[in-house]
Amino acid sequence: MLNTVKAGEEGMPVQSILIKDTTREEREMIVRRALWGACGIDCEFCSGCDNRGGGRTETIYQDYIDGKREIREINEQFRASLVRG
Repeated sequence: MLNTVKAGEEGMPVQSILIKDTTREEREMIVRRALWGACGIDCEFCSGCDNRGGGRTETIYQDYIDGKREIREINEQFRASLVRG
């Protein structure tokens, strides 16, 4: 299981979130922990983000959970779709 240590804490290793370094279960936990309360509401990963126009989180990050694309790639694509030029 992944450490729950924040990156950069003294004396604690930083755990990789790359697909090659994680299991599917760990990736599910990474997505869940990263998005917990991200909307400013301390929810229980309700995927209510769809109500805010962002899309359902399990859909947005499903490729990462399935081991197809890294989080960085998904975030870049999502941000690119929001930029108006």
